[in-house]
Amino acid sequence: MLLFVVRRLFQAIPILLGVSLVVFGLVHIVPGNPIDMLMPPEASPEVIAQMKAAFGFDKPLYMQYILWLLRAVQGDFGLSVFNATPVWGQLITALGNTFVLAILAAMLGFTMGILLGLVSALNHGRWPDKLFSAVATVGVSLPHYWCAIVLVLAFAVFHDWLPAQGMGDDSLPLYQRLEYLVLPVVTLSLIPMGVIGRLVRATVLDIIGQDFVGALSAKGLARWPVIRHICKNAAPPVLALMGLQFGYLLGGSILVETVFNWPGSGNLLNLAIFRRDIPVLQATILVLAAFFVMLNLLVDIAQAAIDPRIRR
Repeated sequence: MLLFVVRRLFQAIPILLGVSLVVFGLVHIVPGNPIDMLMPPEASPEVIAQMKAAFGFDKPLYMQYILWLLRAVQGDFGLSVFNATPVWGQLITALGNTFVLAILAAMLGFTMGILLGLVSALNHGRWPDKLFSAVATVGVSLPHYWCAIVLVLAFAVFHDWLPAQGMGDDSLPLYQRLEYLVLPVVTLSLIPMGVIGRLVRATVLDIIGQDFVGALSAKGLARWPVIRHICKNAAPPVLALMGLQFGYLLGGSILVETVFNWPGSGNLLNLAIFRRDIPVLQATILVLAAFFVMLNLLVDIAQAAIDPRIRR
């Protein structure tokens, strides 16, 4: 097991390097320079040159990449071009807010998906199966941002039951601050609930049809111990998909955070795109991609711990 973990760690290093190269290259494909966009038209060439030198935009691209990567490894992503504040401070605050949404949405979506998928598979062909299949299809098909707008209209505009935007003030009681989480968490949980539930249903149905399940029942084993064996065999692919879905929750919440005005990494990324704030843009994408790679690594390790065949 230790050898498997070490091997996967070494495999993650070139992936992270490749991700950093892609992130750095993509944000420089767009022509122009953020300094030119921020400086007034009457600014002298000397002042523009000083600003470019201060942010490192006067160096060749390969040198910019090397210097940026060396600083990024140390946790230094430089200063924002827009407001000259440290990128790391903005990113930590935004990531903390995004993790709150992602963890709660994952807990809700994964739990409901596993329960509904299991109930659907154990009632194959009956009304719970048909009902869940319809719910899962709707959850997977509807775009996040559309669901967010509908929920805001239903629960904040037409009925003043829940707040529509923001995350509340620190002076508010805890229960009132939790109200700001309800709509974005429910919105983000819909897709993972449908995706996880459909996989659980398909995997459990496939395992139920295998010979060992019939052998366990023939030996007189009770229903719940048989279900535990089925769940253990269904766990590896479900774990893999859960890791991917949690990564999507971290990186794919940009539109949801924009609709709810939630100050997370998605909202920060959206602002950086419009402001063409390259340091913030690079840091946000790189950190989210690194989290995605590390999640896949943790999922691989968890799968290997559950199923020893994967270590070979």
